[in-house]
Amino acid sequence: MLGIIGGTSLLFSSLPSLETQNIDTPFGPARILRGDIVILLRHQNGLPPHRINHRAQLAALAIAGVDRIIAFGSSGSLKPKIKPGSILIPTDYISVTDLPSIHNHAIDHVRPEFSRKLAEKLSEIVPTARFGGIYVQTRGPRIETVAEVGALGRIADVVGMTVASEATLACELGMEFAALCTVDNYANGLDGEVLTYQHILSTARENRIRTEEIVTTIIEKIG
Repeated sequence: MLGIIGGTSLLFSSLPSLETQNIDTPFGPARILRGDIVILLRHQNGLPPHRINHRAQLAALAIAGVDRIIAFGSSGSLKPKIKPGSILIPTDYISVTDLPSIHNHAIDHVRPEFSRKLAEKLSEIVPTARFGGIYVQTRGPRIETVAEVGALGRIADVVGMTVASEATLACELGMEFAALCTVDNYANGLDGEVLTYQHILSTARENRIRTEEIVTTIIEKIG
């Protein structure tokens, strides 16, 4: 079963009519929208990135029978050539903060990776997306300093606060995982403008029709 994770990029988009279901997991409760596919909105109850219970959310998807996940991630561009309003399908990730794990009490190692198969399928159905690149995750909720952006830009292409956590847990739970990053802004200081959360929301609102069309296509072609 296909699972779709959405955050800021789906905030203003119309979603398919699905049944709301609350699932209890060993890591706490999580709410999903369930039908032929499952949609999970990561910022449940308005939680900021650093307070999301990723373990509960990914466990809920696994309990619901999800074996493939496509995550929409709002991101900031770390490269002048990757312009706001574009879309990037990352093929690897870095984290500069602690990531959650379901193996907290065991010595166990799982190879963390994006699913190349899912990523390539995404590239086929969203041909306007830039294929390939590195996603770097910071903790949030604050945006990165100008100095941090300069450093991160040497090792990655876009920056966000959620996708690496989700990808890591999906791998631990045996689920294929791919991400589609909407580039909502240049990272702080990259274009000389002061970045605000309202700017990020404004970009998500402007691109809501495009996001709805992509979700519909993903459900038709992959779901």
